[in-house]
Amino acid sequence: MNRKEFIKNTGLTVASFAILPSNSLFAKDADNRVRIGIIGVGLRGQNHLELLLRRSDVDLVAICDVSDTMLSSARQIISKSGKKMPQVYTGSDYAWKTMLEKEKLDGVVIATPWEWHKPMIIGALDAGVKYVGSEVILGISMQDHWDVVKAAEKYNANVMMLENVCYRRDVMAVLNMVRQGLFGELIHLQGGYQHDLREVKFNDGEHPYGHGVEFGEKGFSEAKWRTNHSVHRNGDLYPTHGVGPLAHYLNINRGNRFVSLSSFSTKSRGLHNYIVKNGGENHPNAKVRFSLGDIVTTQIGCANGETILLQHDTNLPRPYSLGFRVQGTEGLWMDVNKGVYIQEKSAKPHQWDDANTWLEKYDHPLWARWSKETEGAGHGGMDFFVIHSFIESIKRKQPTPMDVYDAAAWSAITPLSEQSIELGHQTVEFPDFTGGQWMYRKPVFALTNDY
Repeated sequence: MNRKEFIKNTGLTVASFAILPSNSLFAKDADNRVRIGIIGVGLRGQNHLELLLRRSDVDLVAICDVSDTMLSSARQIISKSGKKMPQVYTGSDYAWKTMLEKEKLDGVVIATPWEWHKPMIIGALDAGVKYVGSEVILGISMQDHWDVVKAAEKYNANVMMLENVCYRRDVMAVLNMVRQGLFGELIHLQGGYQHDLREVKFNDGEHPYGHGVEFGEKGFSEAKWRTNHSVHRNGDLYPTHGVGPLAHYLNINRGNRFVSLSSFSTKSRGLHNYIVKNGGENHPNAKVRFSLGDIVTTQIGCANGETILLQHDTNLPRPYSLGFRVQGTEGLWMDVNKGVYIQEKSAKPHQWDDANTWLEKYDHPLWARWSKETEGAGHGGMDFFVIHSFIESIKRKQPTPMDVYDAAAWSAITPLSEQSIELGHQTVEFPDFTGGQWMYRKPVFALTNDY
């Protein structure tokens, strides 16, 4: 069988499974309780903490953080849950190592600043943990990404990026439509991170959002660490919300792969203007030069001939949007205008249908089954699914549906985009983290209503 036939057959297989219910796959292992530790119980980590505490199949045995404020909040959440208080590790930047040495854990959830993800993932794998769930961004440099992939391979362990947008309800309905061939053969896809983060990157050192123009040592929460990346780096610093869903649509690493990338960056004005407007032109931070362009645009070419356009837009005033567009030979979906158009199936030629008409009809079986359990979960219920998927994989001793190769491919867009911009917007080669196995691996994400 040649490669084109293989890819076509793989797509048909996926389409047939996408709408099938599941009868609790691997049910013989489904009743196991799992021992979990969390590294990082800041605002994002607390979202995961609450979801883990909801589950009767999870024993939260340890948490770790360097912030007394965040640990106090985490303790309150745990007390309200009625669950047993886990062992708390703190006191140094490396308390997490002590936690990994002392606790026998089935899985670890990491929700810390980006620069800590690589050492903590590898540290957990070195300590014998077989399942690591990391918040997005796998590492800073390209070498970081290779190091994590090689460590996961060395220990035959699972590293799952907790990319929640892959589970957004409309995104999953479109996945169902893609797999059933509604859009025909996919041609071009768009996505990104278009989110005004000025009140996240700056605050007064006390409130997590806004109220001032401080960052770094004087900042609080994400302003304490995230903003410095905008000072020193110029590239798509947060690609995974946009590219994760698109990768599933295109079967990246499973019959397809990214092969090339080029990025462009605009001038930087937004962050400086925000400081001047809210802190005055004489504020010390008004003298800071930000490397990150206000809008970074990245084009990716794929092995099967599709193109992807990503946009990173976090420094200017704008409503939130991930800017999804999924276009094939028979039609397209665009999330910004909430529209779907399917040739010869839409109500009128050359006119958009209300996307909800299609999204409700093709609601993914995962959402149809678990929608009640998503109530109260963060980000409109998406957070439920990433934790559910991670825990069920551990219980069943199965690979996570989003694996280390997915994490590396999605996250590597950041250093590759930095490289392309630095080289004058040159096209750079995209590495194959699978070592050629992408041609033989089959899609596994969300094939049933199970997890």
